[in-house]
Amino acid sequence: MTRIVMAPDSFKGTMTASDAAAALAAGWRAVRPGDEIVLSPMADGGEGTLDAVATAVRGAVRVPVTVPGPAGEPVGAVWLRLPATADAPSGTGVVELAQTSGIELLRGALRPWSASTLGFGHAVAAALASGVSQLVLAIGSSASTDGGVGLLRALGGRFTDAAGDPIPAGAEGLQHLAAVDLAALVSLPPGGVRVLTDVENPLLGARGAARVFGAQKGMDAADLARADAGLARLASFVPAADPAAPGAGAAGGTGWALLSWGADLVAGAPEIAAVTGLVEAAASADLVVTGEGAYDRQSAAGKVPSLVAALAPGRTVLVAGRVAPGADTSAFAAAVSLADLAGSVEKAMAAPVVSIRAAGALLADTLEPHPRGVT
Repeated sequence: MTRIVMAPDSFKGTMTASDAAAALAAGWRAVRPGDEIVLSPMADGGEGTLDAVATAVRGAVRVPVTVPGPAGEPVGAVWLRLPATADAPSGTGVVELAQTSGIELLRGALRPWSASTLGFGHAVAAALASGVSQLVLAIGSSASTDGGVGLLRALGGRFTDAAGDPIPAGAEGLQHLAAVDLAALVSLPPGGVRVLTDVENPLLGARGAARVFGAQKGMDAADLARADAGLARLASFVPAADPAAPGAGAAGGTGWALLSWGADLVAGAPEIAAVTGLVEAAASADLVVTGEGAYDRQSAAGKVPSLVAALAPGRTVLVAGRVAPGADTSAFAAAVSLADLAGSVEKAMAAPVVSIRAAGALLADTLEPHPRGVT
């Protein structure tokens, strides 16, 4: 029996990775109903990571939690408890920043100076309080540039001004910071904390959290310099955490905050592939279908499709909402653009399920899956 693995990332703004995998499978089955299809939705540490893991890991349990959102309002979210393993006898907690402190939660009403990661910290604390053996934290899609201060506050850190009062929430508070006390931070779980990120930016400078990502969170040119100075002020109080470390600038500096707690930063996509079993699934597949919303020149540098292609060389095909001119698709046996299939980007986005199903059907109709083990 031919075995097909559906391993797309989310199509940002239109469809989750889980829904995209299901739509691809539905299209494929409409043409080749006898094939075995394995759903293995992917993520790289951003929005949709928790759903991807929940779909792929049998026995995963969603645990509801209500936390302060990025603007301080109550937000209902979940964290994920994975079953016990030899390495994690009390299970693993997976917490996604996007669900608690993510930019999408603001629904366009950006708050560049007041948005906070406090809610993410509350969700992390809830997972710790449940007694899990280790944590996996996905930190993409942040609304904030607070250097992870909100997160660390929820874990027991203190950040005060010259009068000894708590600083305001968000990037604004960093301007008033006079003292940092991390002595009461809750201990790491026995199995440690792995932080998933898809960027390697440092905390400060031209490639740092504020100057690279601040604009998308609502900052203007003058704001970027001010926010970068605030992050530098924060880092000066915690010399043990290296602001130049790759990934320290992820999620508005949340990567740096987690380093200061003692967590390990890792590339998100390979970690998700390991957690979900995609590595094994791809090795035994006749064909692997991956994809994302927009495939461009940056996609080949550590994004989900390039990782999947490396797992199944010669047996991976790409489905993207749009394939940018000049993007290198040589790693794939075939590439399908939903925009081309639907007639335009707008038409593809207006009916994403229809478009992705059509792509699945097209691939099933036109491709002969590689025999297993042949590249």
